Amino acid sequence: MNDYSVAPEFGEQAVVARIGSWLKRKAPYLIVLVLAIFGVAYTSLAQQPLYGYWEFLGVAIGVACVAIGWRQASDRGARFALARTQALHWAAFLVAMNIVLWPSVNSFLNAPATGLALLLLLALGTFVAGIHVSFDIAVLGLAMALAVPAIAWFKQSALFLILGVIVLGAFAAALWRRGDASA
Repeated sequence: MNDYSVAPEFGEQAVVARIGSWLKRKAPYLIVLVLAIFGVAYTSLAQQPLYGYWEFLGVAIGVACVAIGWRQASDRGARFALARTQALHWAAFLVAMNIVLWPSVNSFLNAPATGLALLLLLALGTFVAGIHVSFDIAVLGLAMALAVPAIAWFKQSALFLILGVIVLGAFAAALWRRGDASA
């Protein structure tokens, strides 16, 4: 009989600890992604955009970019150049987002399209800022951009998805009862 133990770095507790550590490090990015998707969902359900919400997200991501880049900058001049560049970058995207919200422009878009357009602008701004600041920020922008077609597809396919879940649930219940009956 072999008497061995699993090394601590390969045990279940170690895996859970690694996942927990990863989630703790990536929590700010995941929170921003969830908040962005929430903004689109609210805009779609309420049939009106959250005007201050998108500006808040843009400013929050801009501040995060400066904070992340600040630690990586080599000297004071590089830090202030980073802050100036990010301020101009995010100001441009906030102006673009507000143009989408102008009544004369927004009248061409329905509420779900407005939310998706704002998310796409925020995703583009985040991705471009991430190229200059941090790989994680760029990945966040990419995830936000991929959420746009995913949300559009989900909205169009929601009824089919619900019916599919019901059919699969009924099929699973029938198999489970059949297994209980034969036992």
